[in-house]
Amino acid sequence: MAVLEAKNVAKSYRLPGQRRIPVLQDVSLAVEAGEHVAVVGRSGAGKTTFLNILGGLDKPTSGDVLLDGESFFCGFGASRRRNRLRAAKIGFVFQSFHLMPELDIVENVLLPSMTGAVRIKSPRTRAKDLLAKVGLADRFDHLPAELSGGEQQRVALARALMCSPEVVLADEPTGNLDKLTGAEIMKLLFEVSETPFALVMVTHSSEAAAMCDRVLTLDGGRLVPADV
Repeated sequence: MAVLEAKNVAKSYRLPGQRRIPVLQDVSLAVEAGEHVAVVGRSGAGKTTFLNILGGLDKPTSGDVLLDGESFFCGFGASRRRNRLRAAKIGFVFQSFHLMPELDIVENVLLPSMTGAVRIKSPRTRAKDLLAKVGLADRFDHLPAELSGGEQQRVALARALMCSPEVVLADEPTGNLDKLTGAEIMKLLFEVSETPFALVMVTHSSEAAAMCDRVLTLDGGRLVPADV
């Protein structure tokens, strides 16, 4: 059974005074445990919208997302169930890092563990261990503003892995980085975690996409195999 599954997901927006504008149309995707999938496509194709729906950060107009067979959007208590599943089983890596500027990097990495969705023995020790694995053992007391972009993305990666997620969703994880730093981040993404995870990554980088098991193109609101 797929660990993460999108079923006939559609998303449209209504602009003021205009008809509904479709972004996603009948998109389905099944990702197996430990499988790495890249989603590519032109800017504005709806890649980030799709990723946000997969992570329960946005709602589809129709369709559903299943995580370990549990529905994100259908049935009684869907909102509470979605929040629980997201906190316990999904790690997020964003292009713009989304670190809390007033917290040091250890505190930033600790944030996912504070929901209580996953029990972690000695969470502060785990946060420091993850930061050491991404090469930031000497920066524990630093604030995000004191780090380079590549270092901030390393913190974001450690944060995403804090609760040993089953699924990692990455939105242009190398988009704000130079080519060399981006390659280092991708290498860390695949090597740092001690447990396998399913990955869905939106990217414009052909190098990053080539590191995945499958590459799909979002085009015209639909997912098709990439021409690679």
